[in-house]
Amino acid sequence: MARQLTAEDAKQSLTAHVANKGIEVFAQYGPHVGWGELQRLLADRVYVRYPCEIVFDAALLQEGEFAHPVQKGATPEDGFTMYVHPIYALELECVPALVLYQLVAVNYGEFASADEAESFGAAALGLTRDAYYARLCDLVERIGVVVDDAPPAEAEACSCGGGCGCE
Repeated sequence: MARQLTAEDAKQSLTAHVANKGIEVFAQYGPHVGWGELQRLLADRVYVRYPCEIVFDAALLQEGEFAHPVQKGATPEDGFTMYVHPIYALELECVPALVLYQLVAVNYGEFASADEAESFGAAALGLTRDAYYARLCDLVERIGVVVDDAPPAEAEACSCGGGCGCE
């Protein structure tokens, strides 16, 4: 008798899938993913399922949030606006790390978690998850959020993926 798939099986499968997509992004657009590479990536429907444009505006961001995608219309096919905190508009080299984290929400919606966001972003930039997470926490500090030593499990819903107390 075949074993029934569990929710944990599905989560592991999604995490592995997004990590593999991140590796493909790194191979296609790396080894350095800068502003230009990010713009080409956003236009590539192999890796970004729906149209996505970046707007530097914090009006729709929650406190401590560095970026967030908002669906433009009734369906995802209408595209997304990726709102990025305006402090990063003068530091375009920082934007790919922030946007890559949020792209899993564009591609996978509510099924994506901080685990998938970190796996995808780290792989796309050729970093370990720990190095990517540390990079995100450094970037979040720039918007005036105090970073503490909270363990990741206590802050998984954070805008940067949890663990840095940015919520």
